[in-house]
Amino acid sequence: MTPILFLSAIFPARYIQGPGAIKTLPGWITKLGTKAIIVAGNTAIREIIPDLKHQTGQDFIVESFGGECTVSEINRISALANSKNCDVIVALGGGKVIDTVKAVANELNAKTIIVPTIASNDAPCSAISVVYTETGSFDHVIHLKQNPNLVLLDSEIIAKAPVRLLVAGMGDALSTWFEADACFSSVSPNEAEGRCTLSALKLARLCYDTIMEFGLKAVESCRANVVTPELEKVIEANTLMSGFGFESAGLASAHSIHNGLTQLPSTHSFFHGEKVAFGVLTGLFLSNKPDVIKNEVYAFCKAVGLPVTLAQIGVTNPTAEDLHCIATAACAPQESIWHEPSVVTPALLAECLQMADAWGKNVQFG
Repeated sequence: MTPILFLSAIFPARYIQGPGAIKTLPGWITKLGTKAIIVAGNTAIREIIPDLKHQTGQDFIVESFGGECTVSEINRISALANSKNCDVIVALGGGKVIDTVKAVANELNAKTIIVPTIASNDAPCSAISVVYTETGSFDHVIHLKQNPNLVLLDSEIIAKAPVRLLVAGMGDALSTWFEADACFSSVSPNEAEGRCTLSALKLARLCYDTIMEFGLKAVESCRANVVTPELEKVIEANTLMSGFGFESAGLASAHSIHNGLTQLPSTHSFFHGEKVAFGVLTGLFLSNKPDVIKNEVYAFCKAVGLPVTLAQIGVTNPTAEDLHCIATAACAPQESIWHEPSVVTPALLAECLQMADAWGKNVQFG
């Protein structure tokens, strides 16, 4: 018997966003625990940690992130944090740092503080960690016991990050509405072990509308390293709206196609959101969306700088074997592509990858 799916939604315990928000981090560490370790990327260690120590006068345990969210990296950080008796684990960096820290805190039953330095994906708010192999291919997902205790997002830091990362975040956010709509239509399970609530569905739509309306101006703001209302709106869409939307509404074809794309080593240098964006484009053909929607989404991607062809995510002159490899991995039994209300087969998906690529070439060069 198929288990009954109740309506289900989950959230981070607290979300804070604004210029200078990182200055409140020491106070939040004290509120949540007694001893913290900050796991940070190299850029954050070089550019953010010194200022944080100077402003607060506190000395933090800081550990450099190994570069990939793998089982071995999770185990390494867990052992270190446990040996230092840390009860608060802080992520300072991008999505892979964040996913690693969430998995570590889950393992140690510690409090989690997420401080994104970029708005390139919706990892900060979720109770999910995506784990990769040592060579950078998608491996598996860890469903965590709870969402982060605090997501602390300093928009001044985001404004200084490379524009491409903000754009990648919009690529990830672009999938939120299409996947939510698919899950709602097919009554498929979400990532909260239930089914989509109306609030999640509506917020997923708001996420789409927000990046469509303010995305280009947010790019201009980030390029000028200036915090504007438009940038704040897109940061919120990329992080909070997309995070709540994907988790409490559900995933479908776009993220499965991303996972399929990671099987080709040539895609590994491209960001999660860039590959998800091409997954969205492919999903438009898989679900037979009207041309008016295809034109709207392709035009947006082209305007903000998201990929619209396979070559733009490293798959130059794809062979039949390449397309079969992507499609087969995307259609693995555990993948969310089966949440689509339309018919899905690996052969059909391979054709849709070709159609999405061809349409993108016409948009780009036509």
